[in-house]
Amino acid sequence: MQPLSGLKCKAPHPGPCAARSSAQGAGGNTATTAEPGAHASCRNRLLAALPLEDMARWQRQLQPVELKLGQVIYESGSRQSHVVFPTTAIISLLYVTENGQSAEIAVVGNEGVVGIALFMGGDTTPTRAVVQSAGLGFRLTAQTIKAEFHQSPAVMHLLLRYTQALITQMAQTAVCNRHHSIDQQLCRWLLLSMDRLQGDELQMTQELIANMLGVRREGVTEAALKLQGAGLIRYARGRVQVLDRAGLERRACECYAVVKAEYDRLVPRRVKE
Repeated sequence: MQPLSGLKCKAPHPGPCAARSSAQGAGGNTATTAEPGAHASCRNRLLAALPLEDMARWQRQLQPVELKLGQVIYESGSRQSHVVFPTTAIISLLYVTENGQSAEIAVVGNEGVVGIALFMGGDTTPTRAVVQSAGLGFRLTAQTIKAEFHQSPAVMHLLLRYTQALITQMAQTAVCNRHHSIDQQLCRWLLLSMDRLQGDELQMTQELIANMLGVRREGVTEAALKLQGAGLIRYARGRVQVLDRAGLERRACECYAVVKAEYDRLVPRRVKE
């Protein structure tokens, strides 16, 4: 697995989020934000929510990157060089124990950013960030995100609201792993992942899902069979397809709804294309 420095950068795009429209952000404030479809960066909710004057400064700094399955964005304790804004990829934040076991504490996709330690002042974190679902994104250097965080109140407030939502996801994950069944945890994990994907199919082996949830593979197998038997998913050859999303939501514990509500409350959502 390669570190962030090994990410493949694509050729720069001309003017991220060039077209704009008025959209209602968190707290009911109306701001000039990106018109969806104007640029690939607009597929990330945070980038799409940037005010025009802030995005104008970011245009020359954002670097398109290809995020490969298993790519390590940063390791535990390592000094981070960039933040990453996924657009079509999903990145898993993992805590890894001394004996090599791991458990997922959060997922980040097109709603957010990976590397909050940089603008929160920590520079490093005891977690590992790994690409869970391959795709694309944008990155920004540590120096740039720090300067933008302190220079623009709008950027600061947007990133702090996102961080609050991410903390909620981490806390709810801990509660879910402690108090809810494996099939409920699997439902939550699938729903959160699907929210960050385009489509209803996820490529993921049971072994990887078990590592993400911090449970035995046999437990994931049993839970997946239950969901498949109920007609909620189809699982075959490392591919999970959601057949009945509404049924999956009913089967999940309250953790998914709590997390989704916080993201919807705190992170502006772009107008659908």
